Amino acid sequence: MKQKTVRSQAMRRALEEHVVRRKEKALAKWEGKTDSAAKNKIKEINDKYQLDLMIEKGAAGSSQIAIATHVAKATHPDLQVKETTNLNINPSKLQQHPDIGSHLLNHSHSLADTTGNGAYVTATYELYLLLDATFDGKKFGEWLKENDQDAIDAFAHTAAEAQDAKELAANCVKLLEDKTSRLASDTKAKQLYWCISGEPADDNGYHLLQPMFASSLTHAVHQDINDARFGEANKLARQAKREGKPHDAPYHDYRDLVVRKLGGTKPQNISQLNSERGGVNYLLASAPPGWDQNRPRHLLFIDSALPRFARYEGVRELLDALVDLLKSNPPANDDTRKKRRAIEQALGESLAAYGASIHAGLEPGWSRDPNCRLPECEQLWLDPLRVELPAHPQHAEADQAFVQAYEWKDWPDQVAHRFGNWLNDLLRSHDLPVGDAEHAHWARQALIDVDWPAARQRRAVVPATSEEVIHG
Repeated sequence: MKQKTVRSQAMRRALEEHVVRRKEKALAKWEGKTDSAAKNKIKEINDKYQLDLMIEKGAAGSSQIAIATHVAKATHPDLQVKETTNLNINPSKLQQHPDIGSHLLNHSHSLADTTGNGAYVTATYELYLLLDATFDGKKFGEWLKENDQDAIDAFAHTAAEAQDAKELAANCVKLLEDKTSRLASDTKAKQLYWCISGEPADDNGYHLLQPMFASSLTHAVHQDINDARFGEANKLARQAKREGKPHDAPYHDYRDLVVRKLGGTKPQNISQLNSERGGVNYLLASAPPGWDQNRPRHLLFIDSALPRFARYEGVRELLDALVDLLKSNPPANDDTRKKRRAIEQALGESLAAYGASIHAGLEPGWSRDPNCRLPECEQLWLDPLRVELPAHPQHAEADQAFVQAYEWKDWPDQVAHRFGNWLNDLLRSHDLPVGDAEHAHWARQALIDVDWPAARQRRAVVPATSEEVIHG
């Protein structure tokens, strides 16, 4: 193995320092935790963040992964990365305008996402961050594109042969290449016809447009909202506001948020940043529409909040539509499945909105009331900000147990399970034959807003089966 130059060694140190920073950021989430799950995660992080291993794994999947600020797969998970265009745009080169958009992003930081067909996403994202890191005013990816020998030696530090080093560097650079040779869409993608001739009856007077999902902008917005919801500084400001005490810092709040879930139980199949968000994509409140429901009543003296959910805005109509569809004994075809799926998805979205309305309408800590008979999982779902309240002398032990249960993250699955049981019971009251398969199916529709990443996530895990739910 030939001797590395001083410059190559400096490049190598810069890469290693980058890896150390990434590892420290990952370990910070587990600081002070000593349970077995934390120990396993810490070991996993230490094993993962090794420079040569990261380069090797990232390069192995570089030909299958696209770098993008605007990801096509967010509109449909089956879009193939080599057959559909994903856009990687420098925000500073976008047209500037007063509306909020991707042009406002800070292009000096790593903003792009990585997307593929479900494999190597995390490993290649780490390689992208390495290639995006700078040395002497230029990104490492640019040095490698120029066949800079010192950069090649820094990346292929352990390669015994010069040819092996060049091949490894070339595989790394493949990650920066466009994966489609021309602009291409897919019939599965969301598209719209845009009239350019001014004559709606002229079939040739339209452009077919494919809206692109602004993944980088979504991630930046998600970080801001999560900082407002869960950040330590805003937590102190919120507490001061609640207690009517003076506070130097401003208090930030995003009200009436809606969560759009992408990727289902496999958010990594959409993109790396979507995986980091657990598939959660916040939608800001807008008007119209306005919410018509009254301020939520208290949830005391009842054994479950789900009967109240049945009276939430629009839910009764959805339930009636589902019952009518199933009782009509429709044919088991694609049209029936589409109708049923639309109702199910609307129910899941309404469940998330119902939870958000309780959060906004009731003071945090209402579940401390001795007359609250809700099961623990529903209390955790509907009173999550209780974990941020200062310990109450009369409820210290219960509050500690509440926080531990919230952080364990079993409760979203338990709420989804109860939702499936509740919907099954309702359908049985209409003489519809439902059982375990239907219960598991309904549970998968439940959208439960939960801080991410969770220590454990087992949302609606069911055995593989070819069985369809009732009536297609």
